[in-house]
Amino acid sequence: MSKKIVIVGAGESGTGAALLAKVKGFDVFVSDQGTIKDKYKDELQEKGIAFEEGTHSLEKILAADLIIKSPGIPDKTEIIKNAKAKSIEVIDELEFGFRHLTGKVIAITGTNGKTTTTLLTYHLMQTAGFNVALAGNVGESLARKIATGPHDWYVIEISSFQLDGTKEFKPEIGILTNITPDHLDRYDYKMENYINSKFQLVRSMAQGGYFIYYADDAVIKFEVDKRSITPVKIPVSLKNKLCKIHFDGTRMNFQFDAESFSIAQAETTLKGPHNLINTMAAVAAVYKAGAKVESIKAGLKTFVNAPHRLESVGIIKGVEFVNDSKATNIDSVVYALGSYTQPLIWIAGGIDKGNDYNIIKADVAQKVKTLICLGKDNEKLKKFFGDVVAEIKETQTVKELVRMSLESAKQGDVVLLSPACASFDLFKNYEDRGNQFREAVLELKKEVEGVNA
Repeated sequence: MSKKIVIVGAGESGTGAALLAKVKGFDVFVSDQGTIKDKYKDELQEKGIAFEEGTHSLEKILAADLIIKSPGIPDKTEIIKNAKAKSIEVIDELEFGFRHLTGKVIAITGTNGKTTTTLLTYHLMQTAGFNVALAGNVGESLARKIATGPHDWYVIEISSFQLDGTKEFKPEIGILTNITPDHLDRYDYKMENYINSKFQLVRSMAQGGYFIYYADDAVIKFEVDKRSITPVKIPVSLKNKLCKIHFDGTRMNFQFDAESFSIAQAETTLKGPHNLINTMAAVAAVYKAGAKVESIKAGLKTFVNAPHRLESVGIIKGVEFVNDSKATNIDSVVYALGSYTQPLIWIAGGIDKGNDYNIIKADVAQKVKTLICLGKDNEKLKKFFGDVVAEIKETQTVKELVRMSLESAKQGDVVLLSPACASFDLFKNYEDRGNQFREAVLELKKEVEGVNA
């Protein structure tokens, strides 16, 4: 009789886990209290996987030998507490995927920068000719990737929620980009709980593995110094020239046992100090995976980042428009402001997350000539920056926004959408905000260049 596996949640993680469980010959049942998206429902039906939606049938779920839950479902949920009370093992899709994986893993986590670092690592591995898959928080779930065919390497972006559900997960190479307060509602509003979640990354790593981390991050440095960490530690730094991987103000320097080399940021496609961190971490990981320096340098020149991350979307009358809609917190805006020396027209606003704008006050005073507030309630922004920025405007429409921006800008200026806030007051999500901004810029560009032609 085959082992009974129940999957709670039928999004990308849950459906991927169901597909892998079916491939491995388990008796699979999927339960989702909400509505299952049509694309996932079609997959489950096509593979003959039993499922329910709009409810949780307690009797069926608690008859499981193993429960796999989606990372968005916290342990304190009633159904999970009931399962643990019955001593049913509960894991996340990431852990389930890892238990059936035959290749090696590069795992990337952090509060900010993990998507860019993951995509760059994957691109560099591809350029170097590795048989590699991209999985996790970006793209498809790890379980789905394993279900559809074996790879030698898996590059995985991992959230703290996913790490919470791991037990045996053991990457060959782990990257931790930074740690700043985030999702604290999930962690009883205790920063130490969130930090412990991130350090789940290295819990099971072996002596032969590599832990790459940003050494200038005060939280990470404190935790690394006090914890017993088994894998080889590889710090990267923007400040410390004694660090074997560091930025010296001009070039990124890499000193390994076998060889040393350096790369200027101008030889890459990424801007900004935060992307120096991401690049150094990715290069270190790929080099330790066995890539040659020549292929790494070639890959850095051809990388295209995910949208909404300092994405240059158009130039109108010599003014560059940049979509950084993913910047939904102050830490991200710090990086964005640090990426430009030109005068800025800064677009900010949305649903404030309790932002402390003092963190960016000096940069804003030095670089921003106009602040345009995009949101339903802009009072906090206007009040804080009223004496900091020469000109403040506001709007709730993106088309008006880009016209306002161009009116305030001169040739050589940069219009920077880096909101520091969530998007849900006016948009579906940060992608919707960024897409609308991009479309409005391209529409205005066509209009302006058509008139001038």
